[in-house]
Amino acid sequence: MFSLNSSDRYLLYKGDCDMRRGAYSLSGLVRNELRRNPLNGDVFVFLNRRRTCIKLLRWESGGFVLFSKHLEKGTYTRPAGTRSNAVLSWAELVLMIEGIVVKKSVQKPRYQLFSS
Repeated sequence: MFSLNSSDRYLLYKGDCDMRRGAYSLSGLVRNELRRNPLNGDVFVFLNRRRTCIKLLRWESGGFVLFSKHLEKGTYTRPAGTRSNAVLSWAELVLMIEGIVVKKSVQKPRYQLFSS
């Protein structure tokens, strides 16, 4: 089952992607242009030139899972400061998919329990 959560790592591809590409073609793009292993469990995020379609690629046991969403109206907005290949947080990905643009944000420090 395809599931995403905050413990996953999300990598946004900096270029424009042809949305006719399938899972294996996108995995080749990950390997050759991002210089990453598409089988490591990371989630790779691709946008088309017009920013109306998004694809998420992930390897799960047994094969690739490809999530695709095409907007009928409006466009996706890249998070601020993501001109190159970037690691997105879970919050940035959710905001981008939902179409929420944050003009200014401040993240308050939170307590984290570190294990020895």
